[in-house]
Amino acid sequence: MAEHGTDEPSSSTESPDGEGRDSGDRLLLHQRLAVRELIDTEASYLHMLQLCASDIRSRLQQLPQGDLDVLFSNIDDVIEVNSKFLHDLQETASREDEQVHSIGNLFLEFQEELERVYKVYCASYDQALLLVETYRKEPELQREIQGIIEAAVPQAGPSGLSFLLVIPLQRITKYPLLLQKILENTDPDASAYPVLQRAASALQDVNANINEYKRRKEVASKYTRVGQLTLRERLARINTHTLSKKTTRLSQLLKQEAGLVPRTEDKEFDYLEERLHWVSLCVTETKNNVAVYLANLEAFLRFRPQESELDIPGGPVVQYCSLMGDLQLQAFPDFKQRLEGLVWQPLCSLAKALSGPQNLVKKRLDKLLDFERVEEKLSEVGSVTYEEQEARHTYQALNSLLVAELPQLNQLAMRWLGQILHTFVDLQRDLAKQVLQRAEGSLAQLPHHHLSEPAFRKLVEDVLGQTGHQLRSFQESFEKVLPPPTVQPLLPGAERQVQALLSRYGPEKLYQVTSNISGAGTLDLTLLRGQIVALLQNKDTKGNSSRWLVDTGGHRGYVPAGKLELYHVIPGQEEVKEQVQPPKDSHHLTPEPSPAPVPSVPTVTQVVAVYPFVARSSHEVSLQAGQLVTVLEAQDKKGNPEWSLVEVNGQRGYVPSSFLARAPSPAPWGWSLPS
Repeated sequence: MAEHGTDEPSSSTESPDGEGRDSGDRLLLHQRLAVRELIDTEASYLHMLQLCASDIRSRLQQLPQGDLDVLFSNIDDVIEVNSKFLHDLQETASREDEQVHSIGNLFLEFQEELERVYKVYCASYDQALLLVETYRKEPELQREIQGIIEAAVPQAGPSGLSFLLVIPLQRITKYPLLLQKILENTDPDASAYPVLQRAASALQDVNANINEYKRRKEVASKYTRVGQLTLRERLARINTHTLSKKTTRLSQLLKQEAGLVPRTEDKEFDYLEERLHWVSLCVTETKNNVAVYLANLEAFLRFRPQESELDIPGGPVVQYCSLMGDLQLQAFPDFKQRLEGLVWQPLCSLAKALSGPQNLVKKRLDKLLDFERVEEKLSEVGSVTYEEQEARHTYQALNSLLVAELPQLNQLAMRWLGQILHTFVDLQRDLAKQVLQRAEGSLAQLPHHHLSEPAFRKLVEDVLGQTGHQLRSFQESFEKVLPPPTVQPLLPGAERQVQALLSRYGPEKLYQVTSNISGAGTLDLTLLRGQIVALLQNKDTKGNSSRWLVDTGGHRGYVPAGKLELYHVIPGQEEVKEQVQPPKDSHHLTPEPSPAPVPSVPTVTQVVAVYPFVARSSHEVSLQAGQLVTVLEAQDKKGNPEWSLVEVNGQRGYVPSSFLARAPSPAPWGWSLPS
């Protein structure tokens, strides 16, 4: 009994140490199993990704390339990152004592790369599922896809594509759980414990950031689709709720403009928005310029002087015709085709790519007004509804997305535009080389091919100088016998407009358009040749004297000064004006017999037909533009001044009065017709 009594205390003192050792060994064993699970499942996961990217994607050739890009997204980037991660993960096995510590540091090291690649894949996952649903509506296509997947991955089962596409999402969400399992089997006093804690927290943040990025992308995708709706689809979406929201936003905007509520300022976003606007403007201007260039090139290719009969036998002309024929059959068409494919189409794609962000910037303003209203209510009341809270979160998500991605977008768009411009310059350089190479044979047969380049340049300058001197002499001689400026015929029905401008501005302010003017800007006018305008200011707001501000009698705007000449008022127009205007006391109530209408063209006078006219009955007579006409009566038998009785080539008949204009008075000197 004594011995037993002495042995019992001994066993009781050794028991806690034994249990501690057993507990530590069990903890270490579970830790190693958790580490082994992490490494083994990572290897199996990477093998599945590689199977999807190489085997399955290559066999789904019946699907469009665009569908494959959506389905597999950036799976190649995911494979690249996870391959490096698995390699470093397996390297930790060589440091058994510090393996857990190394695993924690490894996750911290790969935190940013994992977030970068997985957020892109997860953001496109919902769109990939929509494609899978569309394939299921086509039984034959679905059977082909299912057969390919079952042959490569038998465990996929009937889920097929859905089973494969969800694997990366499951893996990124499992990393925190695997780290937590290792952490639970690590002694809190161990040096690896705080590292594992930071790693588990970091991976949880990665998942949270991915979810936030995915939500932002969904908001952006929603409003990008809205921006692409047709007018009919937009009208169909209007209801009392949308009208209420738009009314509230308008009210908030008016209060801001009136200074009743403060406006939210975001200098960072304002700068990014200005940059985006500038980039979009550059792309638009470049696209317009290239479109004009292509149109001019098309017109140049249609002009083929070498195919005309020049009546110049032999010599350099034959060489020129041969060279131009060769260039227009091959070199220029090839250049045009490359220009469209390498410059025009990328420009159109870039402009289209920028339209989505521009729509989001416009939508952000609407959401900002909602956000400011909710913030105002929150500061006053202290609480908001669920819908208002959702509007608040929507603005924050949209604003965060734009602030995060606009810098990259602006930089990428400028790099893209710069590459397009470089390509355009290279195409021009290649065209010049081709033309010179093709012209080498023809240049050897030209008269001055033996001259050196400086000597040929001197010869060209001398010839141009002599020709210029001859041209100036001819111009001086021509100006000596130049007839005085003649009046352009007025447009039909323009007499009343001229009289109105004459009475308002006086004859010294009237000018006539010498050629058609097509307005390009918002303040530019589009005018026809012969139209009369009144000068308001002989320069624009920037002091440019080549653009004049004029009044047409109904509109005011700018026109090129070079297409205007002083209008010489024909004597008799003011007399006609006085005759046509009613007496000043015609407003009294006593009825008077209405006077016979005074014709706009004097009786029995020579006028000119401004426009051709084809007779439609025996009472009318045909006219040719520019033909001299004798007016017998400036009205018809009923006194209507819109028709005039005239005599042309011995024939009498009626023509529209608006088709006639007074012939200019004969010049007393200058050119004369030979007798």
